[in-house]
Amino acid sequence: MMLTKNGLFIILLMLSVTGFSQSEIDKILIEISTATSANRIESDVTTLVNFGTRHTLSDTISGTRGIGAARRWISSSFKKVSEECNNCLEVSYLEDVVKADGKRIIKDVKVVNVMAIQRGTLYPNHYVIMTGDIDSRVTDPNDFTSDSPGANDNATGMAGAIEASRILSKYKFPVSIIYVGLSGEEQGLYGGKIMAKYAKEHGWNIIGVLNNDMIGNIQGIDGVIENSTFRVFSEAISMKTTDRERNSMRYYGGEVDGTSRQLARYIDKITDAYMTNLDAIMVYRLDRFGRGGHHRPFNDEGFTGVRIMETHENYNRQHQDIRVEDNIDYGDVLAGVNFDYAAKLTAVNCLTLASLAAAPLAPKNVMIAGAVQPSTRLKWDIPSDENIIGYKIYWRDTTSPQWSYSRFVGKINDYTLKNIVIDNFLFGVASVSKNGAESLIQFPRKLIPNGM
Repeated sequence: MMLTKNGLFIILLMLSVTGFSQSEIDKILIEISTATSANRIESDVTTLVNFGTRHTLSDTISGTRGIGAARRWISSSFKKVSEECNNCLEVSYLEDVVKADGKRIIKDVKVVNVMAIQRGTLYPNHYVIMTGDIDSRVTDPNDFTSDSPGANDNATGMAGAIEASRILSKYKFPVSIIYVGLSGEEQGLYGGKIMAKYAKEHGWNIIGVLNNDMIGNIQGIDGVIENSTFRVFSEAISMKTTDRERNSMRYYGGEVDGTSRQLARYIDKITDAYMTNLDAIMVYRLDRFGRGGHHRPFNDEGFTGVRIMETHENYNRQHQDIRVEDNIDYGDVLAGVNFDYAAKLTAVNCLTLASLAAAPLAPKNVMIAGAVQPSTRLKWDIPSDENIIGYKIYWRDTTSPQWSYSRFVGKINDYTLKNIVIDNFLFGVASVSKNGAESLIQFPRKLIPNGM
């Protein structure tokens, strides 16, 4: 579905082999990029706000107030989407009991996530995931009775996940997509921990997690009002990286080329290609300084994941009792949300999910060689995927944040870049599907043994 716009050769090759035209392929992603509705997102955020509080420890019995009512409404919203796509979504709860810890869990509580799985046609156990948070809080993290509207933090992310399900459920993809509302974020990232653990235990192949946490504020605490950028936070390398792998980075590079960083670059690239007046700012950090989000539990388990959020935060509207002090309005209320902006960031998610869900399996075991040589050689294992039309080699200056150069090399697994010196660049390889979609770029982690 995704066709890069900087490679004429690959465009012509697609035309000759697949019969797809660039305009037909682009049309699909352009449809997706403009399909999100600010009005629908506003309606969903308003509904979530009207539950009064969605604190993790709040009421679960009431039909109109508390986190129980909120998660049942989220489930019903996913089920309604599923009815409109011939039951294409598997809607369920994923839950566990979290014991009181005397800190932010002051009583035993059942933490419940709401999942909707759009099962892939070829690779049902491969997943791309969009998350939003169900819960909210006020100043006191243990106050589970006061009104806590959580309009931007994080009804916007939750509404975005529901809206993405509406858009993407109209299409079929080889890879599964999960839209999920995670609970317990404000109390300690518990919903993400539960889901990441479940994914690990059940052998899920997670291609990427897009954690959406606050995607609706455009007026920052710094006084800036701006709606044309957003931030993508990503860790440099996985915390599951071995000592041997870390040691090899001293000699061969890769300190900023973990899979989560490649996902951030992917988001930046697709935003540039298909979004108007919107730019992704890649932040080379797991999350904001000293703070956390629901992509972290997935990262902790070794999965690929990033945080997508607004550029300019307003701390007066985060984790605050609703009040006015010194002529300053405090509280996370509807008035602080720009729904057009939330719709744009939701569109970025839709584009990324669609591209990754339509992409082929990534190359495996990417290796590299070229020390004291005039050229660089790359070699990789070909995955079993009949939709792969070939492979694309990427390279960039060692200080460049984004891949600068690329070459489509066809359906081979061994290629030498003539007169490109290995010392001066970093390299990667992506699979390319017959429909033009590309996998995440895989950074070489091994040297090609002598004689291979």
